[in-house]
Amino acid sequence: MSLPAFPTRTFISFIVGGAIVIGGLTNRAVAASSAQTEKIVQAADAFLGTLNDAEKSKVMFAFDDDAQRARWSNLPVTMAERRGLRMGDLNETQRDAVMKMVASALSKMGYEKVEGIVEGDEVLRKQSGGNRSSMFGRDQFYVSLMGKPSTTEPWMIQFGGHHLALNITIIGKENILTPSLIAVQPARYTHEGKTVRPLGRETDEALELVKLLDESQSKKAILGFEMRDLVLGPGHDGETIQPEGIKATELTASQRDLLLKLISEWSGIIQETAAAEKMAEVKSHLDDTWFAWSGPLEAGKAYFRIQGPTIVIEYAPQRLGGDVTMHLHTMYRDPTDDYGRKFTGK
Repeated sequence: MSLPAFPTRTFISFIVGGAIVIGGLTNRAVAASSAQTEKIVQAADAFLGTLNDAEKSKVMFAFDDDAQRARWSNLPVTMAERRGLRMGDLNETQRDAVMKMVASALSKMGYEKVEGIVEGDEVLRKQSGGNRSSMFGRDQFYVSLMGKPSTTEPWMIQFGGHHLALNITIIGKENILTPSLIAVQPARYTHEGKTVRPLGRETDEALELVKLLDESQSKKAILGFEMRDLVLGPGHDGETIQPEGIKATELTASQRDLLLKLISEWSGIIQETAAAEKMAEVKSHLDDTWFAWSGPLEAGKAYFRIQGPTIVIEYAPQRLGGDVTMHLHTMYRDPTDDYGRKFTGK
């Protein structure tokens, strides 16, 4: 999918099959991760090179700036403050450089999802009759950097606005996407004659999974109460939630495969090398992973949660009037590694 104004992106070692393995990764994987980090740093430096000193002072924050780290929300920017540079205040060259930087840190699938979310907010602006100063639209997204782009020292890319908050922490070869808010409104719209559903696969795969459960499994997976919103959304850093639902050990092989496919819709947003590493981690903890469902067995109308030792994924349709399937919030966290704290301790 190609959307306007958002261009696609031009320890212990041992031996396995002749490749050194370090911390569970082959030396080839480590090299690939390091090379990817170099590409992200180059894209970030290229973006900074388009800015004057005043703009740089607005976009750059210290890596340990706790207030900026948590300054993200699902709300429109007129209702929840963002800091950094507003996309609508940048020229075309600068906007392109921002999106190339974001694209360098994401997979092809992940970047297309971001494009779809941003364009959805532009559709919402037009539906609301807003002009370019409206609370909605592609102009109302912000970018900031925490720490100086580096292949060795920790730093972050923050990009978001209404219904999107990407917090991408980069620490050497480690690229970490959590916590990130991935939401959309409208969840389905038409662009250039095609139907666009930025969270369509997530919606459909979750329903497919819950419908594959037999009666005994359903009694465990489907909660006896209604969940109406995210539990660990914006403003809930550092909090935990009790696992509920059905454990993956009680699923069949095909159900477990579908659960992994569903998880990959979030874990696969980050660039491909990091996504593969995250999925390997998720698989290693699959026996301790839970799936819970709350609501009707209809696409986009129910809350669901996937929770394991290193992931918490929530999906929550918003009941603000109208069609709940058109306004979706999801949250992606790692209770052990939000903002890269596994490596920074922050």
